[in-house]
Amino acid sequence: MALIFARLAQNYIKAGYFPTDEETISRIANLVRMPDAGSVRMLDPCCGEGTALADVRQLLTVARGGAAAEAFGIELDRERARHAKQILDRVIQSDVHDVVVKPRSMGLLFLNPPYGYGVSDQAAQRSLIDDAEKAERLERTFLRKTVPYLAHGGVLVYIVPHYALDDEIRGYLVRNFQNLRVFMAPERRFKQCIVIGTRCRPTHATKAALQPLVDAQASKEGAPMIPDSWEQEPYVIPALQGDVEFDFHAVQIDEEQLVDELARFSHSLLWEGLQAHFAQVAGACRPPLRDLTPWHLALALAAGQVTGKITADNGRTFLIKGDTYKRKERKVSIEVDEKGNASQSIVMLDRFVPVINAIEFTPDVRLGQIVKIA
Repeated sequence: MALIFARLAQNYIKAGYFPTDEETISRIANLVRMPDAGSVRMLDPCCGEGTALADVRQLLTVARGGAAAEAFGIELDRERARHAKQILDRVIQSDVHDVVVKPRSMGLLFLNPPYGYGVSDQAAQRSLIDDAEKAERLERTFLRKTVPYLAHGGVLVYIVPHYALDDEIRGYLVRNFQNLRVFMAPERRFKQCIVIGTRCRPTHATKAALQPLVDAQASKEGAPMIPDSWEQEPYVIPALQGDVEFDFHAVQIDEEQLVDELARFSHSLLWEGLQAHFAQVAGACRPPLRDLTPWHLALALAAGQVTGKITADNGRTFLIKGDTYKRKERKVSIEVDEKGNASQSIVMLDRFVPVINAIEFTPDVRLGQIVKIA
């Protein structure tokens, strides 16, 4: 699915990428606090070059005396993802729909999604004017996709144009978040508002909770400006609970990302010790002391020692691989006693059968044929 189309996107700076400015980041950090103990995870699913989430982490950890925080990012653009990898802990260069993230594993979700309409691959080939009204806004798509990654009690920072807060977005936010507040960003060019709240279990959307969001969308000025200081109760990011297995990976990766992953896990791979593990292959094979009997052959086959390229006396060439498989034999016996009563016994026997599979390497019409030598 194509997530964004240039003629419909509203945040058109740098091909649809508009990073959050430093002043907005600084004021957001005033509203949020790290936990008193433990470490946290943060996610930006549209991280761009990673500067916004990196700045948020820096401001929050310094305020709490260097508390631990892991920062994760997802970015579709290859060049921006390359920069983000240098300042965040983990970054995946991929479409957000092709990334697997463990549900409820993040303490902070920093979401500044693309602005505009999502267009399906089929719609992109037709008239965009006809399809624009049917498409879902990207602000709504990213919100629904990424909120499940946030833990209950986790903090959402959602940055979108105030006019994008439609009925569906407002209802989703109020049902899934408590202590919701909405502010306007200091940078006014894109009329961005900042919605912040704490995730809770789904509940009913009340009119009182919806009203601030309704007012923010309807007003030309949006909501009040985000304050440069915050004296009220801060939004506390929850600490990680226990040593729970964590999933964060792409469903599909390209060659460049595969190289990066192999480099990260090189200590766990066999490549560096490949020669040490298979050095015996280069050694000369010792011939047996006498001709092999069928029993010896079966043992050699079972051990996988009958393998390699061979040439027969008539010139045929094979690549062979020995193996052994188990076959069951069924024996039935009937016995009759002195009184004429018959009894039947069924015995199932396991028989191990040696076999040699071969690929025909003879350079003629038989080349590539599979041959089984029993």
